[in-house]
Amino acid sequence: MQNKNALALLLTANFVSGIAQGITMLAIPWYFFNIIDEAKFFGYLYAIITISTLPWNIFAGSLIDKYSRKKIFMGITSISGLLIGLIALYGFSQNGLSINLIALVFIITILNFSIHYPTLYAFGQEITEKSKYHKLSTYFEIQNQVGSMFSGAIAVILLSGVDASGLNFLGLNLNLPFEIEAWPIHKIFAVDAITYFIAFTLILLLKYKSFKPNKEESRSTVQRIRAGFTYLKDNPLLLMFGTLTLSVFIVILVEAFLLLPQYVANHLNESADVFASGDIYYSLGAILAGFITVRLFKQTTTLKGIIVLMMIAGGIFIWIAFTFSLFVFYLISLLIGFTNAGVRILRVTYLFRHINNDIMGRVSSIFSMTHIVFRALLIYIFSYTFFTESNNVIYAYLISGVFVLISIIPLLINYKTLVALKINETS
Repeated sequence: MQNKNALALLLTANFVSGIAQGITMLAIPWYFFNIIDEAKFFGYLYAIITISTLPWNIFAGSLIDKYSRKKIFMGITSISGLLIGLIALYGFSQNGLSINLIALVFIITILNFSIHYPTLYAFGQEITEKSKYHKLSTYFEIQNQVGSMFSGAIAVILLSGVDASGLNFLGLNLNLPFEIEAWPIHKIFAVDAITYFIAFTLILLLKYKSFKPNKEESRSTVQRIRAGFTYLKDNPLLLMFGTLTLSVFIVILVEAFLLLPQYVANHLNESADVFASGDIYYSLGAILAGFITVRLFKQTTTLKGIIVLMMIAGGIFIWIAFTFSLFVFYLISLLIGFTNAGVRILRVTYLFRHINNDIMGRVSSIFSMTHIVFRALLIYIFSYTFFTESNNVIYAYLISGVFVLISIIPLLINYKTLVALKINETS
């Protein structure tokens, strides 16, 4: 594989910033649900933020296809680092942050995600030979999940602290010879900001050979965005595939930020260390998927592998509603991580093989639009008081499982056509 050094720097930068982002995105939902008891407020906030990212996603996709992906990375890391850093500094000066500023960090991070990941995948595709796409998608998934695992491990300590009673880590009660006070949220934000600047420096050092350089276009932003819609209009099966195979990831994001904190606190009656430990098990499952998914489905089609994993994921979301066992919760977290990562690896490989790099950013942003609409709808529904009362969050898990299983049906109906699908070249 050429551009090994460039790819290593890209993955390292993503890893460094991803750890702190992960801690931040664990800390904020837990803060709203269990520190200030504002579950309903956070649910509606998350829904509004999600739907508000629609125009940003469309515009971001156009930027990714027109400008240097390296410069885009440098821009988003520096801007995000600066804004979150200033909020953290204000928190130190005031010895705390208001609910509005904490919500603002959540907004900044969500907007960052909306351009960060499409840029990451388009950049990776640009600097990688076509024959290595399956390796690339695997590297991305393993790296993301190792970062998430470290995030969860650190969050266990930072959110709960360590005292004489010990620490619940991965279901084990550890008695450590020292104590650590739980961190205030602005201190977590400060670490987040620092890692953005570390990522900026690593990207700055990145040198690479482009296999599919961006074409400088004279067309307007509106014309370039329209080209993305036209491409998928001419390839409706590709649009269907790209949208439906996001169902597991849609549910995962809703679960991670909205359902899981309630499930742990109201259904399992556990604390922040169990919440963060569940994230670690999820990451371990995803890392395992990174190592064995391609080998596991080597003798079958990519699409069949996706369908099998989606079926398992749908069943798991239903299963989790019927257990109070901490052991089963950790096992399910592991399996959810495995199935989601496996689907993502196979999905990205399929898309890389069927979509030209010069339009990848715009097409990805359109998939993100459908992702956002479905996610916002689920968030809005699950923010109703019914789902936040007692342990009624289990019904949200049941609905999520059915949602994933229903999304498989069109893939099964069009299975043969999708397997035989040939790429339509862009004009």
